[in-house]
Amino acid sequence: MDTLTRIRAFIDVVEAEGFSAAARKVGRSKALLSKYVRELEDDLGALLLNRTTRQFSLTEAGHTYFRTASDILKEIDNLADLVREGSTDLKGRIRVSAPRTFADAAIGKSLIDFALAHPDVTLEIISDDRFVDLVEEGFDIAIRITRLEDSGLIARKLAAFSLIACASPEFLEKHGPITHPSQLSGIPCIIDTNSRFLKNLRFENEDGTALTVSVDGRLEVNSPLAAMRAAEAGLGVAVLPDFVFREREAKGTLTPILSDFLPDDRGIYAIYPHRRYLPAKVRAFVDYLTQWFKNAA
Repeated sequence: MDTLTRIRAFIDVVEAEGFSAAARKVGRSKALLSKYVRELEDDLGALLLNRTTRQFSLTEAGHTYFRTASDILKEIDNLADLVREGSTDLKGRIRVSAPRTFADAAIGKSLIDFALAHPDVTLEIISDDRFVDLVEEGFDIAIRITRLEDSGLIARKLAAFSLIACASPEFLEKHGPITHPSQLSGIPCIIDTNSRFLKNLRFENEDGTALTVSVDGRLEVNSPLAAMRAAEAGLGVAVLPDFVFREREAKGTLTPILSDFLPDDRGIYAIYPHRRYLPAKVRAFVDYLTQWFKNAA
């Protein structure tokens, strides 16, 4: 029995959190998986799993082995993808982390279009507004809407991105004109609790220096789509992603303000871990999204 088979059995058991669940998942018997893991432990001369009738846990050696073995198997699988690329259609699973805003907005159709174009690829989309740890949480790729900062990850820009401050025409008739960010401190605003800065809106002066304005309002939401609807209802000024605002622009229900004071150094990025062999399916996914946004521009 080859070592890779034993390693795969061990990883399957750990990821499924038990022998029975792993057996159901991979279509092998519980006894066979147990045999493979025991043989792996014998080869290593170390106990990887603590087993009782009621509990299942990794030993300290098991934790270390699992992290490293998982990375090694990914590299082996990725290398196989690379060798097969061009001779077969794309197949397999891509695990994607994407902000809820991205998945729920019109640009989320890019993910659906990729799935339609590649019927043999399973696209697992986890919508989460936090920045996940791609390696620790087992993601192949993440979509992030942000100002890019240095990291140990690889980033590819899919599209430009900016924020737009806006309010309903009726609200602006009552509280306007709003010509400088400092005015917002005395005007109702809709607070986006997803923002790192919460009630401190960040702008830029004409000379490029940072300008922070403390704001308040009666509505706090963690959804730009809800903030958009609240702004349309006249509850205050909202700062929205441009792709959310554009969905309403033609209707005239929202009017942009303070456009000269909002930074334009953000983008929509595909982020993935640095790997020697990038899976063909992941590379194709990034290429597809890049072209999709180019066509949509």
